[in-house]
Amino acid sequence: MLDHLEPDHPLFGRLGWEAIPLHEPILLATFAAVALGGAALLGALTYFRLWGTLWRDWITSIDHKKIGIMYMVLGLIMLLRGFADAIMMRAQQAIAFGDATGFLPPHHYDQIFTAHGVIMIFFVAMPLVTGFMNYIVPLQIGARDVAFPFLNNFSFWMTAGGAVLVMMSLFVGEFARTGWLAYPPLSGILQSPGVGVDYYLWSLQIAGVGTSLSGINLIATIIKMRAPGMTMMKMPVFTWTSLCTNVLIVAAFPVLTAVLALLSLDRYAGTNFFTNDLGGNAMMYVNLIWIWGHPEVYILVLPVFGIFSEVVSTFSRKKLFGYASMVYATVVITILSYLVWLHHFFTMGSGASVNSFFGITTMIISIPTGAKIFNWLFTMYRGRIRFEVPMLWTVGFMVTFVIGGMTGVLLAVPPADFVLHNSLFLIAHFHNVIIGGVLFGLFAGITYWYPKAFGYKLDPFWGKCSFWFWLVGFYLAFMPLYVLGLMGVTRRMSHFDDPSLQIWFQIAALGAGLIALGIGAFIVQLVVSYRRREQLRDHTGDPWDGRTLEWSTASPPPDYNFAFTPIVHDNDAWYDMKARGHERPVDGFKPIHMPKNTAAGVVIAALATACGFALIWHMWLVAGLTFAATLIATIVHTFNYKRDYHIPAADVAQTENARTAALAALA
Repeated sequence: MLDHLEPDHPLFGRLGWEAIPLHEPILLATFAAVALGGAALLGALTYFRLWGTLWRDWITSIDHKKIGIMYMVLGLIMLLRGFADAIMMRAQQAIAFGDATGFLPPHHYDQIFTAHGVIMIFFVAMPLVTGFMNYIVPLQIGARDVAFPFLNNFSFWMTAGGAVLVMMSLFVGEFARTGWLAYPPLSGILQSPGVGVDYYLWSLQIAGVGTSLSGINLIATIIKMRAPGMTMMKMPVFTWTSLCTNVLIVAAFPVLTAVLALLSLDRYAGTNFFTNDLGGNAMMYVNLIWIWGHPEVYILVLPVFGIFSEVVSTFSRKKLFGYASMVYATVVITILSYLVWLHHFFTMGSGASVNSFFGITTMIISIPTGAKIFNWLFTMYRGRIRFEVPMLWTVGFMVTFVIGGMTGVLLAVPPADFVLHNSLFLIAHFHNVIIGGVLFGLFAGITYWYPKAFGYKLDPFWGKCSFWFWLVGFYLAFMPLYVLGLMGVTRRMSHFDDPSLQIWFQIAALGAGLIALGIGAFIVQLVVSYRRREQLRDHTGDPWDGRTLEWSTASPPPDYNFAFTPIVHDNDAWYDMKARGHERPVDGFKPIHMPKNTAAGVVIAALATACGFALIWHMWLVAGLTFAATLIATIVHTFNYKRDYHIPAADVAQTENARTAALAALA
């Protein structure tokens, strides 16, 4: 099977100068831009002497708040890369008609749409969602940190390692040309003998380890570290959705790990799990990847439902309507998400009875989702609504997500899916729920909790500009794809012959341009807000009159989060504490035990990433050495027990009393 490949170099494997894509002007320009930007960043860090702070306070930090922020930064950086791919695809499709071939050759276009899907799901949505859960959950349950702080640091750097491998495929070798789920036989060694699929496999395996460990960590945190009085039915809704999300992660990601391992064995060891001969079955890969893949959709959207619940309650100035039904709906969605995976391949010949079962379960899962929409609407009903930026994102979500949900129910009907399955209608539906649901929710959450993390609000003018560009741009970008899908236009095409279709692609490209302006407005918002941070600063620690426990701490919170363990009486804990005449203590502070920062997480993750790179290029000696080094570093860290320090009671008292005095002066 492997005879047609070039023999490997003893040290460098398949890696040679020909792996550098010098013949691709787009990649060369990108590489030059990245090199210049990287040099400027390194120069700034050196000039302002920030290396020590960066290493000491961020890279080696095990503070859940800083790790959450780093997850968010990673997700936003990768959003720029993933959206650049989207802009190139839309521009190509808008101009590639008839004799005009466009600017992307087919092999490059195929890499771009694969990388776009992989990056947006695994390295944009997942880090942003995980960042929110990391930052907010311990604060909402009254904990000082997550259950396993070092594991939290390690999980982040493994995720970052996977992102590094994806980015390296831009400049060394190529990425997969298979689509973002890499179906065999296209992803097999015969059809894809290059390194593209191997980049895909090892980047996702490394990032998947981080995601799985993060899921275990957050489950343990929520189950075991809640403040006294916070029973399960007094947890904030965001914490509930985070718990269900991480249950899904722990159940689903091992399936992804297993199926990618089997595909790796097919490619590296000549096994035949997913080949079309010698006993293999390519359909088994499709089953396994979607047994992970559909719960993954709810892994992304459930935390966002929690964000909307917090935002709607706060900006309607009302208790969330139907708290118990929201919790039950979340649990039902968690269970049902495992009973719908086959609707992704109704066309594969499973039979009428099987298709009917999965079509019915897909329709049923829309019921608890719809219940959430009605609960948010009833929360808003007769409330004193303030249309701040987070609330705008929420209202935009409710309209957009309902449209995406209705098209999803349409696709749940097997005969309709037979017509629409491989069309642009499916692309429009998927982006409808992911952008209109997940991304809108993430932007709502960023705006809502930004003052908690940094002590000042984001500028509302630029936030509204970003929202309207995103909302209008989304409808222009994806509503034409519904039309094209109903006309029978298939997805993943880089060139079209029918000139009557071009106007629809041009409208979609215009919409993508407006979304680009939305992203630009968000970046401007961050810069303007930082420069105006003194005017935008809110010294109360609760700029929105929030209802849950995280707002009871300083903004940004101290390393130890809470000087005293809070006692919880209600699921709107902070609102309840204020109603009870909560006063900040001025004495009785005790020393606080906190874990030390450590470099072990970034070192082990870097070694694992180097091992993945070596395996991609068949650098067997390097792979063996880095794998051994990874094991040794892990064992050394395991037996390093000196990982804690104490904050003296006097320092805690000084911090807390200074804040109390500042609040009294403001009052």
